[in-house]
Amino acid sequence: MNAEQARKIIIKPYITEKTFAMIENESKICFIAGLEANKKEIVEAVKALYNEKATNVNTARTIYGKKAFVQFESTEKARDLATRIGML
Repeated sequence: MNAEQARKIIIKPYITEKTFAMIENESKICFIAGLEANKKEIVEAVKALYNEKATNVNTARTIYGKKAFVQFESTEKARDLATRIGML
């Protein structure tokens, strides 16, 4: 998967107070994903865009689009990625 395809799957990070708490408590970062994206594609897109391995993905459809809750191996990895993408 190249970066252009990955950008169509992972559109942008979703930032709220609740998602900040998820980084520290659950090692998860929330992204807005394309409506047609499945969990496997989201894992591959995170790997292609941010060079991080996701351990689990949960999705939910909302008014804003599809939210992807991506879990990482440790809180440190989630915190480092959040810092790199400008969430923190």
